[in-house]
Amino acid sequence: MPGRTRVVGVFILFLAGSLLTARPAYAARTAECQGDWLPATPTSEDVMAGKLSFLDLPAVQVGEKVNWKLNPYKNRSWQMVFHSLRWMGRLVADFETTGKAAYLARATEVAKDWVAKNPPGGGADYAWAEHPVALRAPALVCLSRHVPDKWLRDSLSQHARILANDKHYEWGHNHGLDQDIGLLGIACRYDNKAWRSQAIRRMVKTTTLDVDSQGALREQAPRYAVYFHDRLRVAMDKIKDCGLKVPADLAKRWDLLPEHISAATQPDGYLVPIGDGPADVQPAAFDRPDSLVQVYRAGYVFGRTKWDFKESAYYSIRYGPGLKFHGHEDHLGVTYYAQGRNLLTEAGFHSYENTPYRRWTITPEAHNVPIVSGKRFRGGVASTLTKKSIGKDRQSFTVTDTAYGTRRTRAVLVNHDEDVMAVYDTVSSGKVRNLWHLSPSLKVASNAGGKVVVSDGAWRASIVQLALPGCKPVGGQKIVRGQTSPYQGWISGSYMKKEAASVVQSPSAKALLTLVVPGTDQPDVSCSGRTVIVRTSNGPATFKMSGKDLV
Repeated sequence: MPGRTRVVGVFILFLAGSLLTARPAYAARTAECQGDWLPATPTSEDVMAGKLSFLDLPAVQVGEKVNWKLNPYKNRSWQMVFHSLRWMGRLVADFETTGKAAYLARATEVAKDWVAKNPPGGGADYAWAEHPVALRAPALVCLSRHVPDKWLRDSLSQHARILANDKHYEWGHNHGLDQDIGLLGIACRYDNKAWRSQAIRRMVKTTTLDVDSQGALREQAPRYAVYFHDRLRVAMDKIKDCGLKVPADLAKRWDLLPEHISAATQPDGYLVPIGDGPADVQPAAFDRPDSLVQVYRAGYVFGRTKWDFKESAYYSIRYGPGLKFHGHEDHLGVTYYAQGRNLLTEAGFHSYENTPYRRWTITPEAHNVPIVSGKRFRGGVASTLTKKSIGKDRQSFTVTDTAYGTRRTRAVLVNHDEDVMAVYDTVSSGKVRNLWHLSPSLKVASNAGGKVVVSDGAWRASIVQLALPGCKPVGGQKIVRGQTSPYQGWISGSYMKKEAASVVQSPSAKALLTLVVPGTDQPDVSCSGRTVIVRTSNGPATFKMSGKDLV
């Protein structure tokens, strides 16, 4: 029995026909078993009743004899959580705090059965995938604080050998960090210096690969910056619990991430739904940047008019390295939030299942991007920020790439004195069209003469499109909502859910200027040469087209 465990009584339990030697009626809390790595659901009472609820999906009754090949929702994420055994770890943690020996007995029974039924290379299909292995290791280490049996020690040794094998390791990814946390936990539990050194060495490398020197996560989804920040704190706590010093690079990157998370958070408190991130992620309050506009080399521009003001305007622009990890093909895409509402949003994140809908959510057609008519899209192409101008009340940026085999360029100007977003799309050859995904809360009130008016109750906003050169209204916009063949006009605001939402599809033109004007259905737009004047209800906004840029 470990020295940190206080024995206050020993008795005999009969459970499922097996004779089990009971552990202490009350046990000291251990670092391995306590902490927020434990899931909130299912509760220990649910687990004891055989009801497992993961990912906000309806609970599944597993019974006393668990079928480890169970996959009721045909969902990889459900399988991952199931085989992580963290729900088993919940029982051990609650045993430590309540002294209920039945919790420990059931946890032991579940883990022992899992080990027997899922040998490496056998058992359930997903049992030994890299992420379940990483997340399961801490749960088994926790159990080992109260169960010294050989089968558990042998299984933990097997887990450590797999986690230590770089062939299975996810470099520069949140999974890699989880793998190192799992390996370090086993190494510290059994004082294996080689595994301990390897885990910390890889942690540092993976963290500096995944979080750049600006504090931006390179996984191309701000949602995962929140996860990585949480897990990095767990990693640093684990290092301290092991009696070691936290490497400076880990602490530095952990300190930098909060400002990136805050920059990616809209004025309503929710993360902007970029990449594999639904619109319902509301991070805790983090340190924020001093500036109102942030430009990250990892491929993000975030800007707002004020901090701590729900009515603030907010926008995002995507560019940078080609598709990786949790990213989508959203380069040159924008989002826009103004006057307390989402106007331009993204199709969002539904799930990781390989379905036609999931595949569509990753495509350019699920984002607010320019599309080169008649040209084939090439995935994974990087894009470049070629120009930026950041003023107090106005910012402009130009981004470009060759994802369609010809150069497409998008200039974005955001005016804040009078809320206006202007987007200028050009291509080096052919014609361009664009897509504008509207928040599900917005309804299309009218569509005529190159102007689409949307409403939210009495509130109005306008999307005006002009063909260039000539600055003439271009009509023929098509509104698509809830289409399934092909998919278009959907928003996934939360996991495994989707709802119909309107998308404005423009006609094709040699160049398109799109004006998004919140707060009015009657914007007066005029052009004088290459100067554009947008008269809003709060006054005029004036800007110029300079080549392919907006100034």
